[in-house]
Amino acid sequence: MGNKLETGICRWPEEIIKLSRELAGTSLRQVIGSFIQKHQLPADFSHEIEAYYLPLALWLMKRHKEGQTLVVGISGGQGTGKSTLSDFICLILAKQGFNCCTFSLDDIYLTHSQRLQLSEEVHPLLRTRGVPGTHDVQLGLDTLDALCSAGDQSQVSLPRFDKSKDDRVPSNLWPVHSGKVDIVLHEGWCLGAKASITPIQPINSLERLEDTSGSWRRFINQQLEGIYRELFQRVDIMVMLCAPGMESIFEWRKLQEQKLRKRTGAGMEESELDRFIEHYERITRNLLIDMPNWADCILYLGEDHHIRAVSIGVQIGECKG
Repeated sequence: MGNKLETGICRWPEEIIKLSRELAGTSLRQVIGSFIQKHQLPADFSHEIEAYYLPLALWLMKRHKEGQTLVVGISGGQGTGKSTLSDFICLILAKQGFNCCTFSLDDIYLTHSQRLQLSEEVHPLLRTRGVPGTHDVQLGLDTLDALCSAGDQSQVSLPRFDKSKDDRVPSNLWPVHSGKVDIVLHEGWCLGAKASITPIQPINSLERLEDTSGSWRRFINQQLEGIYRELFQRVDIMVMLCAPGMESIFEWRKLQEQKLRKRTGAGMEESELDRFIEHYERITRNLLIDMPNWADCILYLGEDHHIRAVSIGVQIGECKG
């Protein structure tokens, strides 16, 4: 079953569309142009911003209640554009007078030594960061609690993870958010994932050859049924970037890696990358099937990586697994 990509599955509220067009053509025109340049996006990306990014930011503003912290989850497979979307929304919210903060699941990975210990005690595949069980979930809960309870004089340290070193940044180097927080943008590739209820038969070569007993898969399922559920329940509004299928995620992630190699000279070769993505495949496929049935806002991406449609609080159906 494929995702529905027809334009206009569900329109933004009329007042959101009107305000978005007005701001994009006046006070935010330069802001949008600078954002596109900073993130090295194609010039025509302005159309996507005006049609989807900016209306989403304005829609979230209307969901916020004075005196409360709104936690917005942004979920999507690798390469779907979570960080770009989060950065833009935070920028626009700040321009509109909101105190906003971004917080990624990627920044609460267990340290390299912790994952090494886990790989020795539970399963060798847990040495690789990514899947549920390789995050410090309590650190995530504590950080969200601190952000949601922050006052005008509060100083909240935000965890950071250095992927180039495959280790957490020392806490004395973490950035600090000052003051209260109106909206937290909490993004992650497996945000909102649920434990699998289907038989855990191998679906790729990694599972078939390196998890012959299924213990790695069972461990991940147990994590999703436990403390990860508590973390995900802190999200008030869930936004999903819905890829057209797993094949697109493979292609987009490879494109990311090619850009990284071109920019830094470092990065994984294609065979290494295929194996790396296979760690994420099972949960990604499950999310593509499950999350469109309950997420508050779904942005449907086409194979060309552009957003093609939006649905808001309406069950549209599943994406391709």
